[in-house]
Amino acid sequence: MRKILCISIVLLCQFLNGQTADKDSVPPIEKSKWVQKNRVSLDISEVTFVNWSSGGSNSISGLLGLNSSLNYDRQNFYWKNSGKVRYGVNKQESQKLRKTEDILEIDSKIGYRKDSLTNWFFSGHLNFKSQFTNGYKYPNKDQAISKFMAPGYMFLGVGAEYGKDFDKFSFYFSPLTLKTTFVLDDDLANSGAFGVDPAIYDDNDNMIRSGQKIRNEVGILVSHFFETEMYENIKISTKLSLYTDYIDSFGNVDVDWLVVFDFKVNQFVKASLSSHLKYDDDIKITKPTGIDNEYVEGGAKVQWKQLLGIGVAFNF
Repeated sequence: MRKILCISIVLLCQFLNGQTADKDSVPPIEKSKWVQKNRVSLDISEVTFVNWSSGGSNSISGLLGLNSSLNYDRQNFYWKNSGKVRYGVNKQESQKLRKTEDILEIDSKIGYRKDSLTNWFFSGHLNFKSQFTNGYKYPNKDQAISKFMAPGYMFLGVGAEYGKDFDKFSFYFSPLTLKTTFVLDDDLANSGAFGVDPAIYDDNDNMIRSGQKIRNEVGILVSHFFETEMYENIKISTKLSLYTDYIDSFGNVDVDWLVVFDFKVNQFVKASLSSHLKYDDDIKITKPTGIDNEYVEGGAKVQWKQLLGIGVAFNF
């Protein structure tokens, strides 16, 4: 104990006198390879009319978003994880509250390359998408056309990914991807929504077999991501995903294409304009019959959504 105490006193005196230990005797501290980024945003728009001669309806809209990523990158190995949550509502004075956006998405990619001379990685990819609350064909709110995990989509595959800077550009090709569609709601599953097998009934409308709740497909997935700064404080990003099933409908391609313009006003204020185009042959669009609250199933059609938002964003 006496020896340890003497050594401690000597080291303390050296420190107080401004002396430092030999650099070679102190092992270097390796920096963490994990990098976490978070971004929360809130967009609000409001319109109010008072004695407005042209007429109009008071309304207010809000959109809350949260993007989070946790990435590991070391030499020839990477593991990238991200999560996205977006939820938006709109209220007009003559209508009930309506949903305008509802996204829950988790994405994870892992890759390895044999050396630093190539930008091609052997890669595995997991993606999951669903929503939080019921969706309706407004103004009808008596019957939900979608719910949490109805649908839910999971893609799990292996392939190759090219990218020198994955935050700016990547191209992924998977010749073997499992696509699982979840419809974990009895009514939607029995109706055969989102491509699952519907329930089977006898001539007296007695159910012989309930609807399928999980559908699996195996096919090819091609995805692409690109981001660039067009002008100062104006960025554009595009994300494209193409999928086709080997067995049931090879050559019939599911398309998911998102384009986003980000406009930075200052450190906190931002604006965004997005275009989201989708096509899935398993999603049939319903058409009104002419009778209130009654619809019939039509064919698959191109789906398109456009959003313009101005609000605040915080990175942490």
